[in-house]
Amino acid sequence: MKFSLKPLLLSALTLAFSAPGLAEQTQIAVAANFAEPIKAIAAVLEKTTGHTLKVTLGATGKLYAQIKNGAPFDVLLAANTATPAALEKDGLAKTGSSFTYANGKLVLWSADTTRVDAKGEVLQGNSFHKLAYANPKTAPYGEAAVQVMDKLGLTSSLTPKLVQGESIGQAFHFVYTGNAEIGFVAMSQVLEGGKLKGGSMWVVPQALYQPIQQNAVLLQHGANNAAAQALVQLLQSPNIKNLIRSYGYDL
Repeated sequence: MKFSLKPLLLSALTLAFSAPGLAEQTQIAVAANFAEPIKAIAAVLEKTTGHTLKVTLGATGKLYAQIKNGAPFDVLLAANTATPAALEKDGLAKTGSSFTYANGKLVLWSADTTRVDAKGEVLQGNSFHKLAYANPKTAPYGEAAVQVMDKLGLTSSLTPKLVQGESIGQAFHFVYTGNAEIGFVAMSQVLEGGKLKGGSMWVVPQALYQPIQQNAVLLQHGANNAAAQALVQLLQSPNIKNLIRSYGYDL
């Protein structure tokens, strides 16, 4: 699996790492909100070590179920802290290997450049028919969206308009394709180089939802996989942390 990255950025990110050695592939499970950053990280990993990633994207809850059912993942990048902790407790992840790789941000977004105002007041009007969000039972960003609607006292009025995606990736797709005029999505899905790629958004105040602390964990299946171990090390490096910040995450 190969991804491209701007040459200058790639050069800067590779300075701290050694030349490629004996290459391996690692199969990883990644929360859907992190789809774009993991592409860039995969490129850095391959350039600096020769190792490659086989990535499966999905809602954290569904990825957890797959791991419990024997899916051969080496690393999980979850969108919460509870799932990695549960996997450690279950004996399916290496004890003490969980760490925070990002803190997510929720935004209300539309592909229409004029639809979403800077204060999110669009939610209180009748200018839209469908509002997309992720399944709160399996996707932490969906759970955050529910918290926002509850805090704003808009749950009852918005319920008839809700369109639920299986993951934050599908929720974004609903809005991107016009099947929903607006939606609660991850900031990382709509930023590029720290700037809004298109459309309009409201950055939801942190006070309206519980922090989205995202932890990674080394699974038992990947304990002896050099590529998995290299990825875990890379995710904690200063250069990669700066890359992750460029997608709107806090660290």
